[in-house]
Amino acid sequence: MENRFVDIIQLIKQSRTKAIRAVNAELLNLYWNIGKYISRKIELSEWGDSIVKDLASHILTQEPEIKGFSDKNLWRMKQFYETYEHFPELSTLLREISWSHNLAIFSRCKTIDERAFYLKLTKQEGYSFRELERQISSSLFERMIIGKSKLSTLLRGKGHDLNNTFKDSYVFEFLNLPEAHSESDLQRGIVSQMKSFILEIGKDFLFIGEEYKLQVGNTDFFIDLLFYHRGLQCIVAFELKADKFKPEHLGQLNFYLEALDRDVKKSHENPSMGVLLCRDKDKEVVEYALSRSLSPTMVSAYKTQLPDKKLLQQKLHELFDNLSE
Repeated sequence: MENRFVDIIQLIKQSRTKAIRAVNAELLNLYWNIGKYISRKIELSEWGDSIVKDLASHILTQEPEIKGFSDKNLWRMKQFYETYEHFPELSTLLREISWSHNLAIFSRCKTIDERAFYLKLTKQEGYSFRELERQISSSLFERMIIGKSKLSTLLRGKGHDLNNTFKDSYVFEFLNLPEAHSESDLQRGIVSQMKSFILEIGKDFLFIGEEYKLQVGNTDFFIDLLFYHRGLQCIVAFELKADKFKPEHLGQLNFYLEALDRDVKKSHENPSMGVLLCRDKDKEVVEYALSRSLSPTMVSAYKTQLPDKKLLQQKLHELFDNLSE
């Protein structure tokens, strides 16, 4: 009987969501306009730094019910405006995420490209503030730019932008694994921290199961981790290796993909894909191993600690310098 009211409940939720978005957009407009006003006044030498503190005190004493306008926050609004005033193409995105998300992005990111990356990703993935903070701390932007994934020959011809779906390296600091650990330790850690793992690999991945059983002939085989990717509309098998990549690892993964396509994949789904997660890899060895592979596979390395952001930024500068030569 309660199903009679499902449509009404849905309408209420949709309206509430639209109202929250409208309020958020208006709040961001207010902060933008205040930041613009303060910036222009200071630029024209009509206001000095002390005036902002006086303004905050005035709001506090004259309008005590109005919260969030301390001198520190007013300066942040000025910084917010000045960060994006010359980038109107980001205007809509700014207003589609919360002030706290915006604050994290424009205060922690160094370039407009990095800020645009996190603005788009926050909107696309629906990151919470904590999730966004973690992605910035894990240097996701630098890792995506530096480590453009080495894909097998078959994957290079795909229409999807797979470099934005799969990563060349993953960071699993949340597993708290010791330096010396086994594949079983890695698998148990991932399963127990699945929410964090999904955040790292991407929210379009849906977990199917661990030690997924495949029966070929009279023999049972087990895939370490099996997922479904909503955007690619295909099964994705993850095989875990707690040591350095070896070319023979691909044979096992290719076998699993063939079995998945024959016995598990549904007719409307795309061919299955595989990701080999290794502790380390030699990029040249990976390139040789994948050059003649006909299976949609890729090889990624994983780290158990957050990367050195300054070191990655240095590598990024070197990459851009080489491209400009």
